[in-house]
Amino acid sequence: MTFLVTQHAQVKQLFDDVMSARGEERQEAFVALRRLLAVHETAEEEIVHPRAREALEDGDEIVGARLQEENEAKQALSRLEKLDLGSAEFEKSFLELQADVLLHATAEEEQEFGRLADVLDDAELERMRSAVRVAQSVAPTRPHPGVESPAANLLVGPFAAMLDRARDLLSGKTGDA
Repeated sequence: MTFLVTQHAQVKQLFDDVMSARGEERQEAFVALRRLLAVHETAEEEIVHPRAREALEDGDEIVGARLQEENEAKQALSRLEKLDLGSAEFEKSFLELQADVLLHATAEEEQEFGRLADVLDDAELERMRSAVRVAQSVAPTRPHPGVESPAANLLVGPFAAMLDRARDLLSGKTGDA
């Protein structure tokens, strides 16, 4: 689960990067943040959350709360994409998203990741890490509110990922470092 915790730290840094940057640098940092959030959450929805539902006694409750938070974050990201990144409205909404996402990450780490690490053996954790990497490599790179279940991700995800990656290529804004 350390792989996902490391990504949470990267998300936190990208939030700071967006707020400290201006102009094209802010746009680049925002695209990188949007991309990381999209692929990270997709992998959690496809791999981690289903396993948490099975392995944790209160898994349904924990995962349900995380999925609701993830949908709200996707909606907020979708709204932010339409705003002028230099506007006061963007900054206000962005700071709200930042606070919500960081609380979400803390809840995942404490209620889901840490507990999964306690109940799963090293081999299963390694298989999950590998599966997360594969899921992220083919995940959509933009938020898609309402697509939070493994079934929805598997049904809509490949098409959304193809469109997102084509849009990224055409715009020249992939978010890759």
